[in-house]
Amino acid sequence: MTNSHVFHRRLDRTLPAAVRAEGVWIYDADGRKYLDASGGPICVNVGHGRSDVADAISRQARRVSYVHGTMFTTETVEELARRLSLHAPSIIERFYFCSSGSEAVETAIKLARQIQAARGEAGRFRVISRWHAYHGSTLGALSMTGKPSMRDPFLPMLPPSIHIPPPYCLRCHYRLTYPGCGVRCAHALEDAIRLEGSRTISAFLAETVCGATIGAVVPPPEYYRIVAEICKRQGVLLILDEVMCGMGRTGKWFAAEHYGLEPDLMVLGKGLSGGYAALSAVGCRQEHMDLLLRSPGNFIHGHTFSHHPVAAAAGLAVVDILEKEDLVQRAHDLGKYLGEILMPLEKHPHVAQVRGIGMMWAVELVKEKEALKPFPRAEKVAERIWEALMASGIITYTCIGFARGEGDAIMFGPPFVITREELDWVVATLKSVLEEVLGPREP
Repeated sequence: MTNSHVFHRRLDRTLPAAVRAEGVWIYDADGRKYLDASGGPICVNVGHGRSDVADAISRQARRVSYVHGTMFTTETVEELARRLSLHAPSIIERFYFCSSGSEAVETAIKLARQIQAARGEAGRFRVISRWHAYHGSTLGALSMTGKPSMRDPFLPMLPPSIHIPPPYCLRCHYRLTYPGCGVRCAHALEDAIRLEGSRTISAFLAETVCGATIGAVVPPPEYYRIVAEICKRQGVLLILDEVMCGMGRTGKWFAAEHYGLEPDLMVLGKGLSGGYAALSAVGCRQEHMDLLLRSPGNFIHGHTFSHHPVAAAAGLAVVDILEKEDLVQRAHDLGKYLGEILMPLEKHPHVAQVRGIGMMWAVELVKEKEALKPFPRAEKVAERIWEALMASGIITYTCIGFARGEGDAIMFGPPFVITREELDWVVATLKSVLEEVLGPREP
């Protein structure tokens, strides 16, 4: 909009004004409509404009709109935690509610520190994460994030952090090939723990399925078995970041299910409220909570809007919809179909890989396919494709900078209520846009 007094997130473009959204469609003030093929930032799972979510929010706001989390609990917060415990890994029994993924990540790393101190391991304060991971943009979460272009402006302000290579087989950090590599990237965790001082490491933080910073990279099946064994052996807590890949996005309630994982802590957000309210959470083992109760007796942490009853009402309504409409199974089934219709794009001379799981897919683009040579970042290939798709009425998500500062990918993560016909249109339009932006396919 022009003549705006808002400090918008993007300063380099005029944003259309959204006036209505329903299902997978967003309508702007000029009468255009857009198919939300990315669910915003891979956030909207049950679809836009759900009256049942809006009604739940309204009812809660009229009943109890706000109480401070140190003074009261509410039925809605209690019920949301109970319902999440039914779907989360069985060992995760308690949920601490926050407002954003960044806030929840910082909550998790502070909780890990206090758990270690309560164990008598007060020297453990450092967290290991991975390069090309996104864990948030507040300073603590940004220190865990592994995207250099986001970190560089703020490096003097960031707490010291440790990063290891991601499980990105297409561009293996060690120049090895799976499975003959022995999943070398997983063993990098133990290398880092030993090199940095094993008694100083509190936790390992990882996106269960790698998100938009690198584009829907699914770790090899053995990866987390190795990682979990290392964490247990070294006394390091395992924190899974499921802000993007949780709440049905991968075709399971939580991506941890694909690997049979029992983390110490699990971070949720995005699809937890389906985009209807600012809501995130940290899932915790009961044994860790019991340990805190036996030590100082409290978790030294808090925010004004944690455990917010209206946000919890949105989350509870989303859980209701996911259960009643069997949308997690739908995400599995339609996600498999989306992968099948995207996969032929790998024949394109500028498509290096189609990858993903459930309703979370990415198409990586390269200048030279044989050598996996990326386009120079200055050419802004992902941005140009995004703009062409937006002009065609399709919203996607860009992934950039994951190939030594270069690298381009387009990511898809639509609401689970999308139809096969709508997915067909999205992929057909992408094919046309690739030819428009990158030139016709070679014979």
